[in-house]
Amino acid sequence: MKETGKALMRRLRHPDFTTRYFVGLGLDICGGADPLTQYAEMLPAVKTVRSWNLVEGDPQFLAGIADSTFDFVHATAVLQTVAAPKEALKHWLRVLKPGGHLILLVPDEDLYEQGMWPSTFNHDNRWTFTVFKTKSWSPVSLNVVELAQTLGAQADLRRLEVISDGFRPSLPRFDQTLTPIAESAIEVVIRKRPQAEAVAGGRLPPLTRALTSKDVFILTGLRVEPS
Repeated sequence: MKETGKALMRRLRHPDFTTRYFVGLGLDICGGADPLTQYAEMLPAVKTVRSWNLVEGDPQFLAGIADSTFDFVHATAVLQTVAAPKEALKHWLRVLKPGGHLILLVPDEDLYEQGMWPSTFNHDNRWTFTVFKTKSWSPVSLNVVELAQTLGAQADLRRLEVISDGFRPSLPRFDQTLTPIAESAIEVVIRKRPQAEAVAGGRLPPLTRALTSKDVFILTGLRVEPS
């Protein structure tokens, strides 16, 4: 129920979403009745958002979209419905520009499915997700960290959090996302490393020389005494 809208109200409290992640030209995958476009005015750094829905093709492949097209790709409650999540993530990263961000929400298997499979709340769901478990009750459980690792050196995992805002664990089993307040999700933000950064094994400082104590004072206002 309006998961993009619920997430946005939470995300607006975190500056990274408005100053780093939702910036420039974006792609919103299968936003349906709750597309990111209807909230674009609340994201001042967004230039335009293109919506990709099922009528345009399989969201797993994004056929026809060239590599390195978008500054960000957003997908809420989509990854659990595709045939091959690893393949989908590969293509979603493919259409990102280097330095761009992939912003995902997937249902947390314990908060959403609540111990039952096949899904009784959404018959389109093919997969369940967890941040980490040594054992899962779900026969189709996927670990989101392991999924990110399949993307290789260009995947820079910037945010990973179980989102349970408004969720009430004391209530009997039902789909709490149908309420106006509850989220039952895992939020993932992956930055696409530029090729040089991927080869180097991480993001390196842009300066070609070491900072002097004068540089530190200019940047921070703190005096650094020579050791």
